[in-house]
Amino acid sequence: MVSFSIRRPFATWGARLVVAALFVSACGGSSGSTTNTASAPGITATQITIGSHQPLTGAAAPGYSEISKASDAYFQWVNAHGGVYGRTIKYMYEDDGYNPATTSTVVHQLVLQDKVFAIFNGLGTPTHTAVVDYLNTQKVPDLFVASGCDCWNQPTKWPYTSGWQPDYIIEGKVTGKYVNDTYSGMKVGYLYQDDDFGQGGVTGLDTQIPAASVVDKQKYVPTNINLGPQIAHLQAAGAQVVVLYTIPAFTALTLLTAAQLHFNPKWVVSSVGADPTTLAGLVSTFSKGAAGASLLNGIVTSGYLPATGDTSSPWITLFKQIHDQYISSLPFDGNVVYGMAVGYSFVQLMKKAGQNPTRQGVINTLQSGQLDQGPGIVPLGYSSTSHLGYLGVQMATIQNGAAQFMGSIYTATSDPTNATVTACSTCASKPMPTNGIP
Repeated sequence: MVSFSIRRPFATWGARLVVAALFVSACGGSSGSTTNTASAPGITATQITIGSHQPLTGAAAPGYSEISKASDAYFQWVNAHGGVYGRTIKYMYEDDGYNPATTSTVVHQLVLQDKVFAIFNGLGTPTHTAVVDYLNTQKVPDLFVASGCDCWNQPTKWPYTSGWQPDYIIEGKVTGKYVNDTYSGMKVGYLYQDDDFGQGGVTGLDTQIPAASVVDKQKYVPTNINLGPQIAHLQAAGAQVVVLYTIPAFTALTLLTAAQLHFNPKWVVSSVGADPTTLAGLVSTFSKGAAGASLLNGIVTSGYLPATGDTSSPWITLFKQIHDQYISSLPFDGNVVYGMAVGYSFVQLMKKAGQNPTRQGVINTLQSGQLDQGPGIVPLGYSSTSHLGYLGVQMATIQNGAAQFMGSIYTATSDPTNATVTACSTCASKPMPTNGIP
């Protein structure tokens, strides 16, 4: 069951601000203080309050609705182990149904009414685009957007906004290199979501796959679940390899539609829409049990976090422990690992920002390049001139319900004019700190 936050009247917040002001006056407000102070909106002596918009319902809910719950579980773990400088993290995430108009409403409420310190991991390109200008105008840290749009990497225009996962152009470049290296001479087709998610992926793919090899490009919108025309068009074009930039529900719909048309290309799917556990459940649900996990065998995808089945990874062992303690009703899948990993990055950022951080101080810390990659298998790209998150991916094959990494880890830039893709011999997750807490 999803627990929604109860709205607080503005009068209550006015009283709290008076108390906070008196506290600061009594304790001093120096950044060098050894005593916790109410140093910024959403930060009291005992608590850090952050907020987010998430698709708890709607087309993007399958799989993605787990992310915020997983982040919150990681925060509960941190709180149980002393918090951040003794402060507990309160995470308020609101359902926007993957609808930009609703996103705008809930984010305004979180900022104006709930007085959150930051918006954390707001999910979706079309949804977050509706609020990014507002958050930067209000100078609210807009941290680790759950979208690989390269648009979040604009420190001059949007200094308070940052990405986290590899942007879609970077992922597209590495994926395109794999397709070109592995399926050279074969006819390639694309199916992509008609927004910055799909368009960014196609931009990356096109830097690597010769135009002569691409026989068809089809797009969809997430409000129309009928993919029959697009799949039939790809089949008629003779596509032998089809690259998907699709959210999970539309990956499942694509596979089932193709099966009905007896269309069996080699599938290469963006990490955004290829979590094996989520897909298996969707395929089974949409087909009313007629299809299952075996339909996924052989799908090629990519990743930048350790695979859920990697029992040799201490990060996976920890995340499974947290999952079992706090959110055992959810599947332990890539969405859960994502939510906990991005939660780790937030806690690391807040710790490095100091005992009594300000909003600007957190952004300064992010841009200082101090964050290590934690569980990620590739480096983070944060600097004074870059708000990129992870800088690459490794390819993987789905077999028997699990993703198995293969080949080298690659990094790339988000510059669409630079086709260079570089093998990274030193990339790997960082050693896990005690209890998995920075």
